[in-house]
Amino acid sequence: MAQKRGFYSFWRDFDEVMNEMRAEMEGRFQSLLAESAPARALPMLRGEGPRVDVYAHEDEVIVVADLPGAEKENISLRLINPRLLEIAAVQKEEREGGEEGYVMRERFYGTMKRVVSLPAEVREESASATFKNGVLEVHFKKAEVEKGAVIPIE
Repeated sequence: MAQKRGFYSFWRDFDEVMNEMRAEMEGRFQSLLAESAPARALPMLRGEGPRVDVYAHEDEVIVVADLPGAEKENISLRLINPRLLEIAAVQKEEREGGEEGYVMRERFYGTMKRVVSLPAEVREESASATFKNGVLEVHFKKAEVEKGAVIPIE
């Protein structure tokens, strides 16, 4: 006799696949736009990605992201260009009792991805990141922007 999977299991699996597809499309869409438009013109795509705070200080930019349930080994950071940061994480589900006993399941397991528009150009070499208690914190030094050239008068 084949084991029946519950109705909630089907929708949880469906949601996971949809979230993975959304994350992949957001990353591709943002990457394509980043090549042709200034970063400040890019709209933030709201999805199932991690929630972030972005701070701009005099000489640095700080990004703080909530990644509950993720492990440090399953997080990746990529600077797409000097004004776009991609955060990706995989949250793995620990199954112990199968589907029995669940009345409701809302916690997310799967891939989360978010492309964050930075308020200033940053340098990749100066980046540092920490992850503690489900909170990722990334520090960048701002890139020095040339303010124009002096033109001598003859």
